[in-house]
Amino acid sequence: LPGDLDQWERVARMIRVDHAGEYGAKRIYDGQLAVLGAGTPMAAKIRHMAAQERRHLDVFDGLVTRRRVRPTLLHPIWHVAGFALGAATALMGEKAAMACTVAVEETIDEHYAKQAEQLGDDEAELRTTIEKFRAEEIAHKDEALASGAEEAAGYRPLTAAIKAGSKLAIWLSSRV
Repeated sequence: LPGDLDQWERVARMIRVDHAGEYGAKRIYDGQLAVLGAGTPMAAKIRHMAAQERRHLDVFDGLVTRRRVRPTLLHPIWHVAGFALGAATALMGEKAAMACTVAVEETIDEHYAKQAEQLGDDEAELRTTIEKFRAEEIAHKDEALASGAEEAAGYRPLTAAIKAGSKLAIWLSSRV
């Protein structure tokens, strides 16, 4: 239909937004670790999740280069906003930091599921990558829930606000 994206544009948007999202996740964990410090048991969990996010980012860095996809122009904003979100939630306490992880990872779970569904056999490798990363994001959410995320003060409004912000970031990053 008029206005529909062609296959290349659709895949380019997916790579662009996933690249931005993995960068934002890395920055959230950077902010949380800056506040929580390195010596706590929670910091060890966050470092593990952050390492996976860095690996995801490395893969999308490669895809941006190989497929000649323009990264989002909002990268400088996500640099600051991701760190600020991580630091702010960590300042609220470890459980609030984990609530942030739950909110972001639930949003990414839905986002990656929609992307995997849209990719055909001609993009099987990208679909497999997205499905693998989705499974790791779900594991992050499960770890955060097991770490008491739902016990954070104001859990429901906090996670609702973070989810809304994450969905807006997804929409903007795929287009700008």
